[in-house]
Amino acid sequence: MRQGKGEMDMTNALVRSDLSTLPCKVGSEEHYIQAVNRLPTLSAEEEQSLARRYREDSDIEAARWLVLSHLRFVVHIARGYTGYGLPLADLVQEGNIGLMKAVKRFDPQVGVRLVSFAVHWIRAEIHEFILRNWRIVKVATTKAQRKLFFNLRGSKKRLGWLNSQEVDAVANDLGVNPTTVREMESRLSGQDISFDPGPDTGEDDDGPRSPVAYLRDNRMNPADEVESRDWQSHQSESLAAALAQLDERSRDIVHKRWLYESKVTLQELGDHYQVSAERIRQLEKIALKKLRGAMGAPA
Repeated sequence: MRQGKGEMDMTNALVRSDLSTLPCKVGSEEHYIQAVNRLPTLSAEEEQSLARRYREDSDIEAARWLVLSHLRFVVHIARGYTGYGLPLADLVQEGNIGLMKAVKRFDPQVGVRLVSFAVHWIRAEIHEFILRNWRIVKVATTKAQRKLFFNLRGSKKRLGWLNSQEVDAVANDLGVNPTTVREMESRLSGQDISFDPGPDTGEDDDGPRSPVAYLRDNRMNPADEVESRDWQSHQSESLAAALAQLDERSRDIVHKRWLYESKVTLQELGDHYQVSAERIRQLEKIALKKLRGAMGAPA
């Protein structure tokens, strides 16, 4: 749900003014809750009048009072999501954004109270905030996973690990694949751990091991890489110098027998030089011995 320009204008105006008339100075979470609980609620007639003023005349003052009168309702909803380990103040802030979006879209002619209409928008913003911030790695990305995230977490609190029948029942109730249920259950059971262990973390701890303990890779050690490249370069230069010392026929035999991707047979080389395959084998053996000697390898 993305805000359009008109909605952004309204949201910005409300952010600047929605708490300016609270009956006490808001300096903490408790003060904020006390303040919004002292704000007067609107009757159905007052709500309808304010909604028409905003919808027909773009009266920001009317929209502001619609928001202010429902802030206590946002706090009530946000408290239901404190089990995710996120600050209540942040949950309330996101819920307030959802409330502003609801006020923007509220049609007083439909005949429902704003609180009934706004609950979807408030919950949607809180849900998005939880999914973005509950874990470092996102646990729900698809529509089915998002649906499962909130429903399955409640089921696991009651039932623990789900058996096959319970997995099938949850999948059937929510209209998702059982495989998706099992995958989300596994994600919910995991936890974020630091890549680098803290100073109090020992190797004998029973908890999950830090990734740094088993993801170390020594294959790309800079000193080893430089040494390996230098050695390969030295070997290539020594081989080229040694080959240059061979006669043309011996050099050709070594190339075709050892340096070509498709190895040429002794018989094919014998036919080419009009000698026997045994003679080619002897020439090859002599050439390889010379190469080892020129490169400093044992013969």
